[in-house]
Amino acid sequence: MKIIYMGTPAFAVPSLEAVIANHEVLAVCTQPDRPAGRGHKLTPSPVKVKALEHALPVLQPETLRIGESKEIRAQLKAYGADIFVVVAYGLLLPKGVLNMPTLGCINVHASLLPKYRGASPIHAALLNGDEKTGISIQHMELGLETGDIILEKALAISPDERFPSLHDRLAVLGAETLLESLAMLENGTAPRIPQDDALSSYVSVLKKSDALINWKWDTVRIVNLTRALDPWPGSYTMYDGKPLKVWTLEPVYDWNGGEAPGTVLAVDPKKGVLVKTGDSAAWATELQGEGSKRMAAADYLRGREVEKGIVLE
Repeated sequence: MKIIYMGTPAFAVPSLEAVIANHEVLAVCTQPDRPAGRGHKLTPSPVKVKALEHALPVLQPETLRIGESKEIRAQLKAYGADIFVVVAYGLLLPKGVLNMPTLGCINVHASLLPKYRGASPIHAALLNGDEKTGISIQHMELGLETGDIILEKALAISPDERFPSLHDRLAVLGAETLLESLAMLENGTAPRIPQDDALSSYVSVLKKSDALINWKWDTVRIVNLTRALDPWPGSYTMYDGKPLKVWTLEPVYDWNGGEAPGTVLAVDPKKGVLVKTGDSAAWATELQGEGSKRMAAADYLRGREVEKGIVLE
């Protein structure tokens, strides 16, 4: 099929590679280059980098809204694509764009819809301690991830899995599920399975402030926060008036003391820092101070004193 591909982050690269290998990609739409790194140098998206490796035309509109994107919309229409494939693109597609391709537009979403519609479904699955998630391929409409489902595939989440590995496994599964869905669309067997809106939930874009640990929470919830927000933005607490990133926590379920949540219960130079939680305690085993590098807590404690009895905020 003739495809226009729309995507931006690393999650969208495996699907782009799969489509390039099996279909005719007419052009790739991605977000404009953005400042990144300490030097704030304009940096292309991972999808743009991959598209240019394959010498594909790259379009980078700031918007697709009517009245502000006349030229780019004319370009998209002129390609005469059979279908638009959208994977974590980052721009809303208005009705005029959705109606351009012969077979419409489809979206690759990293959850089992209607659960976790929105911007951060992988984070949400980890934050909530879910045992499984998956990929949904859906027909797109004006609503946010509200369109009929073509195909869904589930993926188990291991108890200690963190964002990077789950992200990468879902990206690969997304590419596989996308190819199966495109084959069904091409031969006219793709279903339209309505979503049950009563079961829907939405997840918004994460902010750095979402990463602040609330030690009043139960241990499992705090551990899940560290799993979900690794590597960005990185869960943290306040120590001596400065942010201290807490990358990994080892739960302790049998602490029954009456100390205030956030209290440092013990400091072990080999293991780390034991902190009181809302229902028990947890060992902080990987830390990062301000202006420092991520390191094992044992390395952090070398030359840095954490006082037993202080309360982390």
